[in-house]
Amino acid sequence: MHDSILGFFTRIFAAIGKGIGWLIYWLAWPFMALGRWFVRRGWIARGIVGGLLVLFVGLYIYFLWQTQVWTGFNPDYVQAYDIERQGAAPGEQMPAAAGQQAQSCAPSAIAEVAADLTDFNVNQNAWITSMIFYKLGFFGLDWDDTPFFDNKASFQRGVNQAVRRTTVELVDTLGRVRGTSQIDNDLQKARENMQFSEDAWYFGLNPFGPKTPTPSFYRSAISSLRSFNTRLESCQATFDARADNLIQYLDRIAGDLGSTSAILRERSENHNGGWLDTRADDRFWFAYGQLYGYYGLLHAARIDFNGVIAQRSLGPLWDQTESQFRAALNITPFIISNGREAGWIMPTHLATMGFYILRARSNLVELREVLDR
Repeated sequence: MHDSILGFFTRIFAAIGKGIGWLIYWLAWPFMALGRWFVRRGWIARGIVGGLLVLFVGLYIYFLWQTQVWTGFNPDYVQAYDIERQGAAPGEQMPAAAGQQAQSCAPSAIAEVAADLTDFNVNQNAWITSMIFYKLGFFGLDWDDTPFFDNKASFQRGVNQAVRRTTVELVDTLGRVRGTSQIDNDLQKARENMQFSEDAWYFGLNPFGPKTPTPSFYRSAISSLRSFNTRLESCQATFDARADNLIQYLDRIAGDLGSTSAILRERSENHNGGWLDTRADDRFWFAYGQLYGYYGLLHAARIDFNGVIAQRSLGPLWDQTESQFRAALNITPFIISNGREAGWIMPTHLATMGFYILRARSNLVELREVLDR
C-alpha cells in the first residue's frame, strides 16, 4: 500500500517536471535556433545580427525598467497646489502688491493640475501603452492578459481618463461664458489631443504607414493647457467659475467613477480567480489611477471655485470628500487578488477598491445636492 501511494506521487511529480521541461524548451527554442544559425555565419553577418540583438535586449531592459519605476508618484501631490489666490477666481484680477501698479489675473488650478498630471504620464515617465514592446506583448500574449508588467500602463490610463474628462468640461462649460458659442482655441486643441488613441506608435498597420506617437499629442495638450493659463494670468481668457458649472463637473466625475465601479463589480462577481485572475490587476490599477487623477483635480476645483464653496459653506464636506479619495490611495497591495468576498486565503481587492469608489462618489453626489439647493 505504501509503495503504491509513493509510486502515484512519483508519477505525478515526474509528469509535472516533464511539463515544466517542455515549457522551458518551448520558450528557449527560438533562442537556441538563432544561436545555431549565428555560429554558422561569417563575421559580417554576426556583427549585424549581434548589433540588432544587443539593441533588442537593451530596449527590452529599458521597457521592463520603465514598467517598474514610477517616477514622481506621490499620493500627497495635491499639497503642492495649496496656494493663496486672495479670493480671486480664475481670470479675475488679483489685488496688486504694495508699490506695484500692474495687476495680474488668477490662473486656473484645474488647468494646471491637468497639465501636470499629463506631464507626469508622458514626460516624467514613459507612456507604457504605446511602447513597441508593450504592443508586441509577451510572446504574442497581450500584457493585459498577464499578471505582470502592465500595472503602470493601467494606472497611467486611469489618470489619463480623469484628464480627458476634464478637458471636455473645460471646453464645454468652464472655459467660456455660458450662453455664448465661442470656444477657447487652446482648450479646444487640448481636448482634441487628449482624445487621441492611447496606443499609437511611430508605425501602424491600421491604417498602414508612419504615425505620430501618442506621447507627442499629449505633450501638445500640455502646451495648450499651459498657454490657456498664461492667457488667464494676463486677463485675456475666460473661466466661468459659476455654481452650475461646478455642479456639472461634479456630475461628470461621479458618472465616470460610477462606470468604473460597475466594471469592478462585474469582474469581482463573475471572475473569482484569486491570485490567478490576470485581469484583476488591470481593473484595480485603472481605478486607482482614476482616483489619483481626480483627487488632484477636485483639490484644484476647490481653489478655482473657492467663492462658490465658501458661499454655500461646503468647506467641511469638501474636505471630507477629498479625504475619501486620499484614503483609497493607501491601498497598494503587492499582488492584486480577486477572490470571493467570503474567502479567507485570497482577499478581493477589487471589491475593496469598489467600496472606496462608491464612498467617494456618494460624497460627490452630496456636494452636488447642496450646490443645487
